[in-house]
Amino acid sequence: MTDLVIRALDERDAHLFDTLPDPLENRAAHRRTTHRTDWKRVALRDGVVVARAAWWGGPDDAEPLNVNWFDVAEGEEEAGTELLRTAPWHVELELNLPGTWREDPRLRAAAEARFTAVRAAGYELLVERFLYRWTPQDGLPERPGRLVFRAEPDDAVFFDALRRIHSVTLDAHSLKAIEEGGLDRAAQEELDFFHWCPSPREWWQLAHTPEGDLAGIHIPAHNPSGPTVGFIGVLPDQRGRGYAYDLLAECTHFLVEQGAEFVTAATDRGNFPMAANFAKAGFPVVRERINFEVARG
Repeated sequence: MTDLVIRALDERDAHLFDTLPDPLENRAAHRRTTHRTDWKRVALRDGVVVARAAWWGGPDDAEPLNVNWFDVAEGEEEAGTELLRTAPWHVELELNLPGTWREDPRLRAAAEARFTAVRAAGYELLVERFLYRWTPQDGLPERPGRLVFRAEPDDAVFFDALRRIHSVTLDAHSLKAIEEGGLDRAAQEELDFFHWCPSPREWWQLAHTPEGDLAGIHIPAHNPSGPTVGFIGVLPDQRGRGYAYDLLAECTHFLVEQGAEFVTAATDRGNFPMAANFAKAGFPVVRERINFEVARG
């Protein structure tokens, strides 16, 4: 087998990234994603691309936030591993897969080849997630009308609510943040992300019961790819009443009222209560995302 050549791309050879087969339909999944050419890298053997990766971040970010496109040619797992291992950035990696990948032998083999390469490069599984995409043909979820929603300009109020929500959570990213830096870190990471999003701060809303008790929060947002359910959270002492559905319905209506023609969302596969609420609200699963983190220790 001939030697491997690993290189970053520039505008002159950006076309090389698109020469590798795309069995997991990444191109379609990222049709609204903007990748910087200089954050793309390929591995070539005899001048043929056998592995590729695209790192991603916001338009003003100096460094990428994650790897969100990674492919290897059949039998080239080691090339994919070397491509990731020699990259200048070692950040979280996500594989976006067709929703049928577990049942389709061809898709499953392609996914597992990528898993093998990723793990050999020093990553470990963090979480598996459902990805949703709501469109008007799915029908707007009914607003139950049980909660009172209002904006709140004080970040400290949201910070306190997020601390309380994350004190009992099933979310893997939040649990990781809590393990590394406590509830304060988990809450601050959420705030930092939503301030980073290119959507108005005024969209964030608190939800109160008619008696005036804080029940939860919802954050409609735009990420760089479009409108999304940014955050749904019910305070621990208000759980068991189905309020997560109320928050999700309100968030969806809010985004549509702002002109959204689709709404994306995601939740961990293990978060069965939230997944049930997305199903109830008419959000179809369109893909799955497997998140890997750089191995600790």
